[in-house]
Amino acid sequence: MKNSSSEYEAIIGLEIHAQLLTQSKLFCSCGTNFGEPPNSQVCPICLGHPGVLPVLNEKAVELAIRVALAASTTIRKESIFARKNYFYPDLPKSYQISQYEKPLAENGILEAEVDGEARTIGLKRIHLEEDAGKSFHPEKDEDEQFTFVDLNRCGVPLIEIVTEPDIRSPKEAHSYLLSLKQLLEFLEVCDGNMEKGSLRCDANVSVRLKGEREMGTKSEIKNINSFKGVEKGLSFEIERQIELLKRGERVKQETLLWDPVKEVCLPMRSKEEAHDYRYFPEPDLLPLVISGEMVEEIRKGLPELPNERRKRFIRQYGLPQHDAWLLTSVRSLADYYEAVVSECGDAKTASNWIMTEVLRIVSEKAGDISSCPISSHSLSELILLLKDGTISGKIAKTVFEEMAKTGKGPRSIVEEKGFVQVTDEEQIREFILCVLKENQEIVTEYLGGKSKSFTFLVGQTMKLSKGMANPELVNRILREELSKP
Repeated sequence: MKNSSSEYEAIIGLEIHAQLLTQSKLFCSCGTNFGEPPNSQVCPICLGHPGVLPVLNEKAVELAIRVALAASTTIRKESIFARKNYFYPDLPKSYQISQYEKPLAENGILEAEVDGEARTIGLKRIHLEEDAGKSFHPEKDEDEQFTFVDLNRCGVPLIEIVTEPDIRSPKEAHSYLLSLKQLLEFLEVCDGNMEKGSLRCDANVSVRLKGEREMGTKSEIKNINSFKGVEKGLSFEIERQIELLKRGERVKQETLLWDPVKEVCLPMRSKEEAHDYRYFPEPDLLPLVISGEMVEEIRKGLPELPNERRKRFIRQYGLPQHDAWLLTSVRSLADYYEAVVSECGDAKTASNWIMTEVLRIVSEKAGDISSCPISSHSLSELILLLKDGTISGKIAKTVFEEMAKTGKGPRSIVEEKGFVQVTDEEQIREFILCVLKENQEIVTEYLGGKSKSFTFLVGQTMKLSKGMANPELVNRILREELSKP
């Protein structure tokens, strides 16, 4: 559904839940591995049994501070954990330990790129909290009447990153989410896997007439787990609210679920307010005190962030902005690129090969750069073989495919297959004379002024040499032969 009116504008704020990459849960030593048998990673602490005491995971605090620093927030010297009280079947203790009035960090910013331009989105707060469990319905006929509960996720450490209502379109929301995912991956605090629920998004959205200052009534779309879902869900809800207002009806404050199959938002429940949760300070946890020394120590260990690295790629390697954006989209890809450049010394050729051939193979395997069978060293070697004239560009493509198929290095493939480029001028001249003899009509067209015929003759020569003739020599010698009286 498309936005049918330009009279209105959308006001969007996002709440992102990111699972922190810790070995154990936020308040106990249970594991956090995804895909373990249901209810195999639980203990009395994460289940909230009476008499047990939570113990804060220091690693989770460190990872949260890394994000807070990278997002330029103000980190509180003292933050407080609170109980957020509500009942769900997958939350056995009926409350979630979160942070409320005094979160870990506040007032930051994050840059996102929209249509080639940078947009700065304000961050309201970043706080720590534990995850709840998960309900599911088996597909077997005999069990479909039951709801099953897996509590492995209870107590898994999350950070919630809440934006200001600065986002104005579904496309901006998509770009912001993408930038945040990149940042979390660069910081190595979250794997960003939305399919596994490591990164989830709640979107608050309202609409108002352009020029109005007062915010409209907002609805919240919960637990969207894909980039497309965020964009499509927001588009649907914005249009729905506009249609209501146009008919003179009221937008009801409620919580919605995005149905990715029917591509509609469905009512889930009326929207809760903070007072519905009866927050109160968690009595079993002391205030979290962050020292200046700890913050500075963590700051020293921060990696180069995506925006900084992107700007450096443009400055240091002379890459176009498009190349720099793509190559820094994932930290491992940026590392791979720099490893190739450090060996072959040709930044743009390396960028071209990675953005086309390497990413094509990665895409076919539906993985990331770590699934690419061609190491950075092998790609560098291939580029060097191309640069020193050992192989032609056409042969390089063939060698690349062989490398992807076998995992062998380019030098051994060139030697095994006899792919060494032909640079013997007399041999190339023989190829050309043969082509000219067999294509007299094309030669006549060229001599008559049809310049495109030259390209055809080059192609025929390369074909006759099985792609191994040096293209520069072919071009030069062909012109010499054609200019002869």
